[in-house]
Amino acid sequence: MRTCGILLPVSSLPSPYGIGCFSKEAYDFIDRLVQAGQTWWQILPLGPTGYGDSPYQPFSAFAGNPYFIDLDELEKQGLLRKEEYANLDFGKDARYVDYGKLYQKRYPLLAQAFSRTHLEDDTEFQQFCKEHKSWLADYSLFTAVKHYYGGKSWDQWDEGIRLRKPEAMAYFHRQFDREIVYYSYLQYEFSKQWTALKTYANNRGIKIIGDIPIYVSFDSAECWANPELFQFDRERRPVRVAGCPPDAFSTDGQLWGNPLYDWDYHEAHGFDWWIGRMEHCFSLYDVVRVDHFRGFDEYYSIPSEAASAAGGCWQPGPGMKLFRALQKHFGDRLIIAEDLGYVTDSVRQLVQESGYPGMKVIEFAFDSREGGDYMPYNYTKNCVVYTGTHDNQTLAAWYDELTVEDRALAADYLNLKDEDRPETVWAFIRLALESVADTAVIPMQDYLCLGAEARINHPSTIGKNWRWRLLPGEFTEDLADKIRHVNKLYGRTPVKSAAEK
Repeated sequence: MRTCGILLPVSSLPSPYGIGCFSKEAYDFIDRLVQAGQTWWQILPLGPTGYGDSPYQPFSAFAGNPYFIDLDELEKQGLLRKEEYANLDFGKDARYVDYGKLYQKRYPLLAQAFSRTHLEDDTEFQQFCKEHKSWLADYSLFTAVKHYYGGKSWDQWDEGIRLRKPEAMAYFHRQFDREIVYYSYLQYEFSKQWTALKTYANNRGIKIIGDIPIYVSFDSAECWANPELFQFDRERRPVRVAGCPPDAFSTDGQLWGNPLYDWDYHEAHGFDWWIGRMEHCFSLYDVVRVDHFRGFDEYYSIPSEAASAAGGCWQPGPGMKLFRALQKHFGDRLIIAEDLGYVTDSVRQLVQESGYPGMKVIEFAFDSREGGDYMPYNYTKNCVVYTGTHDNQTLAAWYDELTVEDRALAADYLNLKDEDRPETVWAFIRLALESVADTAVIPMQDYLCLGAEARINHPSTIGKNWRWRLLPGEFTEDLADKIRHVNKLYGRTPVKSAAEK
């Protein structure tokens, strides 16, 4: 079945309060997806972000981002008053998230809402805590202690709590009992609001493609609470860390700094942690896209003291042993394999053996620095095609930045006759949609024909990423109708939308 979808992070939705969230605007966006004949809404990871604001470096592999909690919903519950937040300064530019102001303004509001709850009488809250105790208790304590230490990474805490010694754990549990309940409450409210939004989407015929990083951040509840999962020394510090080797895009490679898994430990324990992680993901999403899939075949291992990724080496990953365990547990639940970048024969074999669809990117097809089978005539049906991902430049800016030779190839391939931006961008969109790939996903910025100002992320940089937002009214009815028309033209629109049934 040929389907299509739109890529837009939750943070990029419009809203009056500084960042996209589970608000009325999210429900309106779903309605536009229905009008546009879409099947999928693809988002980025939903975890709580820290330094650098990257959703791929969350404080937890399980927790949700409190920024996404809708303030108006809290007002409806009687936990906030409109005048307490309606006129606050969440940032001057509706186009971009101001994370500094968001941090300063949002959390006091959430704490105010919490102070007005009566959770001791809330059986649903108590049931939520019970159902999620495998990660929630550690996450809530981790967050409370982190706040006590002024936001410092857990490896800078005092030794007793850093190493989770019983007397220190008991002390902090007593000292921060109320704070632990507060952070658990934020996860409860996040879960309620996300579940309601996802249910609305599913009932309207829209399914959610979620995204998870292969790795977790070192400064995370998992690394503090479960050090046995990672390649740590006796002091619970990373021995080697993750990244990517030097290539045509980066002469020093990419030093991500994430701790690497102790795959022998995971295998010896039946990959229980991964099964639990994926179980949680499938409760949030209809389909899970796993970032950096090649790391399961081989992962790039860098000494923790290294200043760049240039001195790393490849090590064998768990391969099909992990995915057989997942498939035995979940059956045919769908996973998308992010198999971009330098792909070896063994990675191709792993993707093929797993049966998961891989990814194709139209921008890579016309970039002479990029190897791989990205030309559309090389696609198979079992793949997901994108014009670009959150890590790519927008189509319009990418085309402007192409070398003379690469642009000539693209123009010749698509028979482009002029340099009109919208027509050029839509030619590449059509190229993705008309391909044999079963699924096509187009970033919202490309449908809007926006330039470099709309880029979501520029890898290996910090400070200006994850900020772009859709403006109110920008996803118009006319644009939705145009998207629906072109998707129908290439056989990707449902015969009847959910709204028409």
